[in-house]
Amino acid sequence: MSNKIPIIKALKHDRWVKPFLHRYKKTLILAIFLGILTFVCGAGLMFCAGFLISKSATRPENILLVYVPIVLTRAFGIARPAIQYFERIVSHNWVLRMTSKFRQKMYDALEKDAALFNSKYQLGDVLGLLSDDISHIQNLYLRSIFPMFVAWGLYAIIVISLGILSPLMGLWMLVTFGLMIFAIPIWSIVINGARQDYEKAAQDKLYVDLTDNVMGVTDWMLAGRSQEFLQLHVDSREKLLDVHQRMKKFERFRNFLMQMLFLLIVISLIIWGAAKFGGQQSLLTNWIAAFVLAAFPLNEALAGLPTAAQETNVYQKSLVRLNNLPDQKVKEKALSIAAPYNLTIQNIHYTYPHTKKEILRGINLDIHAGEKIAILGKSGAGKSTLAALLRGDRKPTEGQIDLNGIDVTKFGDQMPKYFSVINQKPYLFNTTIANNLRLGNKEASDDQLWDVLDRVGLKKTIEALPEKLETQVEEAGLRFSGGERHRLSLARILLKNTPIVLLDEPTVGLDPITEQAVIETFMKQLNGKTLIWITHHLQGIEKMNQVIFIEDGQIAMQGTPEQLWQNPRYRELKKADQGL
Repeated sequence: MSNKIPIIKALKHDRWVKPFLHRYKKTLILAIFLGILTFVCGAGLMFCAGFLISKSATRPENILLVYVPIVLTRAFGIARPAIQYFERIVSHNWVLRMTSKFRQKMYDALEKDAALFNSKYQLGDVLGLLSDDISHIQNLYLRSIFPMFVAWGLYAIIVISLGILSPLMGLWMLVTFGLMIFAIPIWSIVINGARQDYEKAAQDKLYVDLTDNVMGVTDWMLAGRSQEFLQLHVDSREKLLDVHQRMKKFERFRNFLMQMLFLLIVISLIIWGAAKFGGQQSLLTNWIAAFVLAAFPLNEALAGLPTAAQETNVYQKSLVRLNNLPDQKVKEKALSIAAPYNLTIQNIHYTYPHTKKEILRGINLDIHAGEKIAILGKSGAGKSTLAALLRGDRKPTEGQIDLNGIDVTKFGDQMPKYFSVINQKPYLFNTTIANNLRLGNKEASDDQLWDVLDRVGLKKTIEALPEKLETQVEEAGLRFSGGERHRLSLARILLKNTPIVLLDEPTVGLDPITEQAVIETFMKQLNGKTLIWITHHLQGIEKMNQVIFIEDGQIAMQGTPEQLWQNPRYRELKKADQGL
């Protein structure tokens, strides 16, 4: 049976939901107790009201026979909303406390392994995780766990209480209420489970497709296919609507059966009450209405159980995805290494999780401290993937990359102490020049800022601005040209002063003159550091100590620029790159 109820299987090895159940168990128990007490008061109110109405219709022999149920009716009537209000405060306070810690734990997990997470999931998956999964887990408590625990508590009270009065009636309540509390909810999970799985998968796919297509909506429009773009989402929504309607049809039929079962319980109580309290014992006939009316508040507690159980199919997916996040119990060890800093790449293979395409196959490479190495190859050859592996942002499918003998993926947040990156489009934030530069070193003084600006050739340019270092760079740094943005990015790196610098095609989009000037600045200012230059053409390649060409995921050529010049293919590539 547990194989047919995914949430049970997911909870067996869960480290997200169960810890919070244990941590706040006292508040949870109080909330469940108050929930049970709310319905007990509701049933007690109707029980006393039923007795009072029946008894008032006859001539009481003693005013106390009416006075006592009047007092109890008032007591239960006041207690029920008061306890329910208190129960809502306690349960929601518990859930809000739990989800606050829950969100913190999730964000810590994402922050700890953000780049690796990004390599496994697409942006739409991340949106699904952040927007849906937290609310799903919150609803798991409020809509499923609380109602089920409350219903189980009421079930025990009903069966035991009636069982004491009449064992046969207790057994009948065990069966009928059992059908409402266990059988129909499990039936809902089994029947509607596949539909909900499809609905959740389709919704997640909509997130992925929508983010992907919205980012490329300009290309859709320029291609004259904007209507096709809209139709893709219309079709997806229609499929979702169809499965949603089938689910609703089943739910209406299921709810009808629930009400018929409850009607059967009410009729059973009337027949049992008439048999037990009717007949010659006319003084006890007033109890018939009391027992029958007491059942009606219980319907509120039980009616939502099938829906609550059915929704656990959706919660299970969220639970599995959250449990696939890094375990925060494993604390990151403080790693300390000393110069010289050497990188060793041993038999690296990498396959993309989504496409299952192997992009790197058997890469072996040694990068020594202070060495300048260029990694070349056409688009899609695996250069940027290798760069991500070197930084520890991705884990190799096979093989290992070590920094001074330690796997780079183990450095985590400590990697920026040793590794800096200048990528294709360095980003400048919409704040001052000084704030943008201090991303490299938040403690840097103004004198240090002017020094690095001088080193990258921007000091005179910044001095000419009215507000100098306090000048706003505008959104995405649009105030500056491409070459200037690259120089400002280099200034950050110089302030950070890491021993290894990776240039990930930093001159893409620059004109040849600006490109040459930027390259010369990089080479001069980064002299003495380990420099890894990812590029797709050979401009400035003669300044490197080692050059490798990656082709079809493997190293096709390797050596110094002088050694490679002896290779006819390299000479042809060099001439083609120069337009000769």
